[in-house]
Amino acid sequence: MDSDDLQVFQNELICCICMNYFIDPVTIDCGHSFCRPCLCLCSEEGRAPMRCPSCRKISEKPNFNTNVVLKKLASLARQTRPQNIKSSDSICVLHEETKELFCEADKRLLCGPCSESPEHMAHSHSPIGWAAEECREKLIKEMDYLWKIDQETRNNLNLETSTFHSLKDYVSVRKRIITIQYQKMPIFLDEEEQRHLQALEREAEELFQQLRDSQVRMTQHLERMKDMYRELWETSCLTWSCSRTDLAQMQKPQPVNPELTSWCITGVLDMLNNFRVDNALSTEMIPCYISLSEDVRYVIFGDEHLSAPTDPQGVDSFAVWGAQAFTSGKHYWEVDVTLSSNWILGVCRDSRTADANFIFLISSKTSNHYSLSTNSPPLIQYVQRPLGRVGVFLDYDNGSVSFFDVSKGSLIYGFPPSSFSSPLRPFFCFGCT
Repeated sequence: MDSDDLQVFQNELICCICMNYFIDPVTIDCGHSFCRPCLCLCSEEGRAPMRCPSCRKISEKPNFNTNVVLKKLASLARQTRPQNIKSSDSICVLHEETKELFCEADKRLLCGPCSESPEHMAHSHSPIGWAAEECREKLIKEMDYLWKIDQETRNNLNLETSTFHSLKDYVSVRKRIITIQYQKMPIFLDEEEQRHLQALEREAEELFQQLRDSQVRMTQHLERMKDMYRELWETSCLTWSCSRTDLAQMQKPQPVNPELTSWCITGVLDMLNNFRVDNALSTEMIPCYISLSEDVRYVIFGDEHLSAPTDPQGVDSFAVWGAQAFTSGKHYWEVDVTLSSNWILGVCRDSRTADANFIFLISSKTSNHYSLSTNSPPLIQYVQRPLGRVGVFLDYDNGSVSFFDVSKGSLIYGFPPSSFSSPLRPFFCFGCT
């Protein structure tokens, strides 16, 4: 291969963004290749849609595998080029020879005679080009780690922002349902109601401030990681590079888990027990497979686990339906949820498919994080999860369903009045723990 052909070949191994030989190259949908770090920094910090820096075509795929062949060729090209080290470091003062070896033990550049001296004879030595590639691989791993933490932090920041707005809406809704619940009480509890609402406002404001502070921390953390990532990238582009960054302390800030206190409502359980239904649920437990839709508006029940689709939100469960269906009146019953972290509780029709007209309180646990939510419409409940018995109050004529934490005598949530057009049965499903 003559020099012109060699130059053309080498040019094909150069990233058009950094104008250096490829480092951890990836080939995107349109066929163009770039260094992964260059692509990350040019893709608007990972936000979709990503456009090719060369042809501007949108790439639908968010992640790309390393082009192994291109990576090997670029590595060989780097190793075969002259090692441009600063003149003060390239010549051994003692032997006046070029330093062409790297001492693995002392992390130093050595000339040939120095490597054979008693001080370094027992150490492992590598050609500078090969050692530089080894260090570059460490830099790539550090950059990959930083980018992963960056994306996780960015996702948490988006979640924190969403939680902030969601919590604001929830507090407004909770104020209304608390007021409605006190209006249902047979005795006047105006002072208690005001204390309850004022405590809710104080707690909510504290949580809002925690969320704002968390957003600031995450934003600052993202800026620091971006600077570190760029520094590692610039270091990896040098002819001679070595990993020097300690990422052991680079931990992403954890998001806030907002939780409001459920305050006791005086006399609420005495009132509810006037409508108590004994043995509201059947003693027959039916094994089933549950699949929750993404928006929690639909719950599909399957009888055969083996025939059920693979769904990360589905779990092996047991379901219990009410022995009696209600078509009018007021009815109250309690269910013990102590032994399960994942459960669904509420009312449903005589059907194995629950649509948006069904009313559920849903508890779920993912990676030691508990969440409480309701459906129709989907709403996260930012209150403490009940650990004992949960009370369900169905006012069929008024078209409403409410849930209570029995141990605290507090309201979890009350659905606004609607209209029921079919018989409703108590329903409870608990997942395997």
